[in-house]
Amino acid sequence: MKALLLDVGNSRIKWGVLDGGDIRRTGHISQDRIRDKGLQVLTTKLPRRVDEVFVSNVAGNSFATRLSGVVGMHCGCDVRFARVEKRGWGLSNSYTQPRRMGVDRWVAMVGAWAEIQDTCLVVDVGTALTLDAIDDSGAHLGGQIIPGVAAMTTALSSATSDIPVVRPLPARKGAEMQMFAQNTAAAVREGARNAVVGAVDRAIQTLQSNGYLPATILTGGDASRILEALSEAPVHRPHLVLQGLAHMLESDQ
Repeated sequence: MKALLLDVGNSRIKWGVLDGGDIRRTGHISQDRIRDKGLQVLTTKLPRRVDEVFVSNVAGNSFATRLSGVVGMHCGCDVRFARVEKRGWGLSNSYTQPRRMGVDRWVAMVGAWAEIQDTCLVVDVGTALTLDAIDDSGAHLGGQIIPGVAAMTTALSSATSDIPVVRPLPARKGAEMQMFAQNTAAAVREGARNAVVGAVDRAIQTLQSNGYLPATILTGGDASRILEALSEAPVHRPHLVLQGLAHMLESDQ
């Protein structure tokens, strides 16, 4: 089976082709570009010859409907959307109403658990920072949702009169003292990054102080901004949601 996997987020869409058990031909495009040019700018980058399209979508029902029609016609096959379950793929969900959880979080947990099969903290650093803890039996202990780096800087600019819009920059290695910035833009940038790093580190420390020894699985578009700053070295999986989708599909076969 050859399947097109799509990770549809608020800021961008990632894709990959599951072929022979491996994810190949990965890529991404921003949602801003799709809003400007239409979904055809996405389909020009996607393969046609696949047996199935499987999607994790957090961009809303209206977008899902448009995507299903355009991509389904382009690929000539069915488009299926992943759903959050109470139990599945070795995991049990702590939410009393599982469908209220973002499907990207669930699929990322499926991908992490399929690889680690042990206590872990799944960290997705995107438009939002999401943290999800899983114990060694596959039980979801719960999670957090925090504004991401860019969302923090934008919110600060909107809520004040003198702080400008600040664009996040790539993190520089070996530059810990740069968190003490010497201009406003750098202070906002470093403050947002440090807040995200601090939230992840505290989650790790809380799990450890309660007897857990979690592996930290890091993914998301802004993962590189915090990768070197965490107190515990993480396992970096840039395509974790695609890995989760692949595992779900392969388990169904």
